[in-house]
Amino acid sequence: MHRNQNRTLIVSLALVAAAALAGCGGDSKGSRANEALGTKPAARQPAQPEKKKIQGLPGMPPVLDPTDVYAADRPDQLAPAVRDFPSRVYVPNTNSNTVSVIDPKTYEVIETIPVGAQPQHVVPSWDMKTLWVNNDKGNTLTPIDPMTGKAGKTVDVHDPYNLYFTPNGKYAIVMASLDRELVFRDAHTMKRAKTVPVSCYGVNHADFSLDGKYFIVSCEFSGELLKVDTEKMEIVGQQKLPFEGAMPQDVKVSPDGKRFYIADMMADGMWVLDGDKFTQPTLLPTGKGTHGLYVSRDSREMYISNRGEGTISIFDFTQNKLTKKWYLPDGGSPDMGGVSADGKVLWLSGRYNSEVYAIDTRTGVQLARIKVGSGPHGLAVYPQPGRYSLGHTGIFR
Repeated sequence: MHRNQNRTLIVSLALVAAAALAGCGGDSKGSRANEALGTKPAARQPAQPEKKKIQGLPGMPPVLDPTDVYAADRPDQLAPAVRDFPSRVYVPNTNSNTVSVIDPKTYEVIETIPVGAQPQHVVPSWDMKTLWVNNDKGNTLTPIDPMTGKAGKTVDVHDPYNLYFTPNGKYAIVMASLDRELVFRDAHTMKRAKTVPVSCYGVNHADFSLDGKYFIVSCEFSGELLKVDTEKMEIVGQQKLPFEGAMPQDVKVSPDGKRFYIADMMADGMWVLDGDKFTQPTLLPTGKGTHGLYVSRDSREMYISNRGEGTISIFDFTQNKLTKKWYLPDGGSPDMGGVSADGKVLWLSGRYNSEVYAIDTRTGVQLARIKVGSGPHGLAVYPQPGRYSLGHTGIFR
């Protein structure tokens, strides 16, 4: 072989080697070289988007999932503090001044507890270790031990129509409806810390933003909404609902925290509000006498009690629309309540029928209709999943 031929062969081999080395790299030329050799480069894995971290109210437990405020409320996901509590349904009877205690397994009243005048709601404490009965006309709170079911010594609190807790567990917030006040109290001793006068009438229900930094309050008798700064304990927004004679009731935030829903028993539907912007809400008709709002254990649906027609409307968060309506046999007056720990049963008080309804959440079938005292109102199903309670009949995070 001539010297020139040797030189040509060496150069050719060098070019092949260079192409092979280039094929080991990540550029397009290397990829084409690999394909020429009968191999394909490994597919690049798309970067996983990081979940946005929420800077919550100081002292508040961290947000588990920025896309779902109810992430801690999955079926039977009971916190250690409540795991050993017997499953019960506590029903405050506003006209009988008692609390009926129902065993959910037998659908029977197993005890009747005397309490103060006009008990309105049974409210789990922030640490979930105590149930507080709001004796509105009696100007007291009656504590119930969920382990024993026994009532303790009453605490003097004026006009406790309803009760909430700041997400950091620092304060209880008394909805003093007739006094026209929001009263911030020590969450354990109930000692008054700050009183916030309001110009609206009938403050009664509320829910907190995803980060816990503000909450929305309904004013039943003047048809208004308030926006309150949690840390400053100050009203930062107020508006009149655009419906003559509006009577807003229960309040719930959407799983993604972007919207608030406010039941309205006179507008026969629920208002949909942008809480951050606090602009004028829109009305979604649901049924006559819309009253209570309860989120399913999978965060997909919300059960809406229509007290004036004996029905429950089902709202799908993903589809952003009503999908079903359940009718109670023989009618009724479904009011306030909650969902069982396993998510299979919706419990609602029958406000004007002295009864409680147990409803299958998969089929809408009434499982039981249980006689209780007169004027049953804000019943609490207990225990329930979650890390801490924000109050009312059970808002857990």
